[in-house]
Amino acid sequence: MKKPVLVVVGHGMVGHYFLEQLVERELHQHYDIVVFGEERLPAYDRVHLSEYFAGRSAGSLSLVSEGFFEQHGIALRSSHKIVAIDSQRSCVRDEQGEETHYDKLVLATGSYAFVPPIRGNTRPGCLVYRTLDDLDAIATQAKNATTGVVIGGGLLGLEAANALRQLGLETHVVEFAPRLMAVQLDECGAAMLQRKIEALGVKVHTRKETREIVDGEQARHRLCFADGSWLETDLLLFSAGIRPRDELAQSAPLEKGPRGGIAINDHCQTSDASIYAIGECAAWNGQIFGLVAPGYQMARSVADTLAARDTPFTGADMSTKLKLLGVEVASLGDAHAKTEGCQSYQWTDGPNEIYKKIVVSGDGKRLLGAVLIGDSGDYSMLLQMMLNAMPLPAQPEGLILPARAGDAPKGLGVAALAASAQICSCHNVSKGDIAAAVAGGCSELGALKTCTKAGTGCGGCVPLLKQVMEHELQQRGVEVKKDVCEHFAWSRQELYHLIRLHEIRSFDALLERFGRGHGCEVCKPLVGSMLASCWNEYLLKPQHLPLQDTNDRFFANIQKDGTYSVVPRIPAGEITPQGLIAIGQVAQRYNLYTKITGGQRVDLFGAHLEQLPAIWEELIAAGFETGHAYGKSLRTVKSCVGSTWCRYGVQDSTGMAIALENRYKGLRAPHKIKMAVSGCTRECAEAQGKDIGVIATDKGWNLYVCGNGGMKPRHADLFASDLDSETLIRTIDRVLMFYIRTADRLQRTSTWLDNMEGGLDYLKQVILQDSLGLGAALESEMQQVVASYQCEWKTTLDDPQNRLLFRGFLNSSRPDEAVVMVEERGQIRPATAEEKPRQPQESDLPGNEWVHMGALADIPANAGMAARLGQQQIALFHLPGAEPQVFALENHEPGSNANVLSRGLVGDIAGEPIVISPLYKKRFRLSDGISPDDAALRLRCWPVRVDQGQIWVKRTPQSQATFPAIAEAS
Repeated sequence: MKKPVLVVVGHGMVGHYFLEQLVERELHQHYDIVVFGEERLPAYDRVHLSEYFAGRSAGSLSLVSEGFFEQHGIALRSSHKIVAIDSQRSCVRDEQGEETHYDKLVLATGSYAFVPPIRGNTRPGCLVYRTLDDLDAIATQAKNATTGVVIGGGLLGLEAANALRQLGLETHVVEFAPRLMAVQLDECGAAMLQRKIEALGVKVHTRKETREIVDGEQARHRLCFADGSWLETDLLLFSAGIRPRDELAQSAPLEKGPRGGIAINDHCQTSDASIYAIGECAAWNGQIFGLVAPGYQMARSVADTLAARDTPFTGADMSTKLKLLGVEVASLGDAHAKTEGCQSYQWTDGPNEIYKKIVVSGDGKRLLGAVLIGDSGDYSMLLQMMLNAMPLPAQPEGLILPARAGDAPKGLGVAALAASAQICSCHNVSKGDIAAAVAGGCSELGALKTCTKAGTGCGGCVPLLKQVMEHELQQRGVEVKKDVCEHFAWSRQELYHLIRLHEIRSFDALLERFGRGHGCEVCKPLVGSMLASCWNEYLLKPQHLPLQDTNDRFFANIQKDGTYSVVPRIPAGEITPQGLIAIGQVAQRYNLYTKITGGQRVDLFGAHLEQLPAIWEELIAAGFETGHAYGKSLRTVKSCVGSTWCRYGVQDSTGMAIALENRYKGLRAPHKIKMAVSGCTRECAEAQGKDIGVIATDKGWNLYVCGNGGMKPRHADLFASDLDSETLIRTIDRVLMFYIRTADRLQRTSTWLDNMEGGLDYLKQVILQDSLGLGAALESEMQQVVASYQCEWKTTLDDPQNRLLFRGFLNSSRPDEAVVMVEERGQIRPATAEEKPRQPQESDLPGNEWVHMGALADIPANAGMAARLGQQQIALFHLPGAEPQVFALENHEPGSNANVLSRGLVGDIAGEPIVISPLYKKRFRLSDGISPDDAALRLRCWPVRVDQGQIWVKRTPQSQATFPAIAEAS
């Protein structure tokens, strides 16, 4: 019998999620499903759309797994716009006039960008920010622009502003309301957000009503405001909100909501019982939901209805947590304190620009809303407290005040959450669902995500998800271990002590004695860093090279286009005129982009891999050393000019900064370390925002520890006062080495101290009072590191064999054609994807013969190197053994515009060899090029053979799994 036809109009995020729900309920076996998508591309992730301008490809944004439609018998008709519904005849009609019958119809048409009715709004170059095609148009327009303006200061407007900023434009935001994000934020929160955004260089204009857009005198457009002022721009984006795509309701006809949108009931049915509406096109009780999570809830409701289950849609929480232009922003519930009789608590950290506010009921028992700017770490727990009406502590203000040493934990913790508490709103995962998954064997975060899908939507729930998982494990008597990864059942601290105690000097020795498998992107760099912290050997020794991430392997910071930046050390920022001239000459000779850093150094960007040795040869000849900007090590010691020049200086801060930088340069640590020395309490070097901060006094030096100006700013704590220079250095030795001994993997000093039991008081006891008797050992260990220092670039250049590791290709000296630069503001920058010529995808070699690549010995063991197969770039990976294996994958890293896969780390998952891409840390099996985490991500691979130590690759790529090359007998 013929199956009923289910037509879905709209293939965006909500539309595709609905299809996945149908498949999950096996409804694709009961319906013939036809999907119409107006856009040329299948569903993609609009939430992360701005990452497109950061180098992410359209393919990596796709939400459709490979073979989804074919596998489930669903028909997708992209670039098909439905223009009418004939509800009498139960059919839809597209632009070409073709009609398609339906038995059930689901409208997921989404919304469109609202363009305010301003005279001149249709001028060429006035664009919207909504689709990938819109982004392509923006990128094209930006090529001939220096200034960009966004009309709209809401969520979407600030996302659009970030896109213009990423394109290198001088960016302005124009907002009609008196503040940014007026719907979500209160006045104080919006003011803090505006200050932080303006500090990034984005100019904000509030209370501006644009009356007309006309020709500009200095730029393409002039915005004329109601107050008589004006603003000129080359590129204009409208991002002033969205409107539901409800035009199909007219032809059906279907009832609309009072403010637009297709009216739906609790089962998402429209006024026609056979037609449903979900997502931003739908109006439930007159309300339109502009977030993806409510759309997903509607999709689940309709799928359940079609499966004869009753799961009504009863509204959705509109709380949001996101990062706008790098600024953490969160808003939940009654952020504006409009509830009658409510009261609010506010806390502002001016120096670190953090603002927090909670709104509670009049009796102080329930949380009604909150605003978080600059630090949204409390969002997940506050949201649960609000949604589940959890009782508040006696002093609610403690929920937003910073924790101090010895304080009890904030709130009531995950134990107080009911089993029905929704942890992941995107996929409707409750605490009970997580408990069931843990009971079923999910004991680590990755497995839990795969099993429940929690944390795979917007990602905002991941911190809380991890807490719930660990709580459930502890409830079952399972020890929550801090294992580094599947290869080592030890924490970082335990591994460090094993290395020290047994004097282990290589990864292989540690793996043989205390681990299993071959390692991965977590444990290899971690162990490499700890070995360097303990023994400080040359990183490119054969036993150490495979452990190094691309930055440490090539002693330079990789950039998104595959080039590298060069950062010579300039201790305390002090440099001679001859030194400045030398840097300038190098930059000019190799056509490098130059920028003064915040740490008083000069960055040189755009160096090709094969250029690095020659560049450093010149810099070392001029007296420079490596700046270790690529490593988890000391970066800089910032300084003011101190008493040498400044009339307020009381000590020689520059001299002390130089002494500290020369002492600790090259010190490997769990995370990067930054220092500063100020010559007086005016604090021009900003020492109180550094891991180690020193401020001069009339009697000596005040030492501050564990500050951080990074993602979560934290003021450093005063640790000791009026120290003489010798005592200061001895104390810093102890603090840093104790940090290296005890911190977790990738843990900044600020987090290390915040998580330390006993906090600052305990650290003072250990370091200043030597309560553990470690003082002498910590000083001795630091002295060993200082005494064994070497400039890694000088060691590299002293040995011709080391230079061979910096070849761009195993079998060619031709530079990478994917690295394309364009001129901007008198310097170079990486070309966008649209500005680059199309790269060849196939080899130009005839036939199907084997092509010689080079010698096996020229590829480091357990590492990779690029090679050319005609016009195609491939990545060759060498796994040593009694029978050496070589694998060949395409060298392009998915989701980027760079040919860099050969520089990734080689490891394994449960014994299966993998490579981890260097830019975005995606895993790919060496055997077939498929990502074990996302089957939609796959690379082409080629058959390889090794004959008498020489590598041969077949011209034609393998269509299915390729097999490792096995060395043939001589």
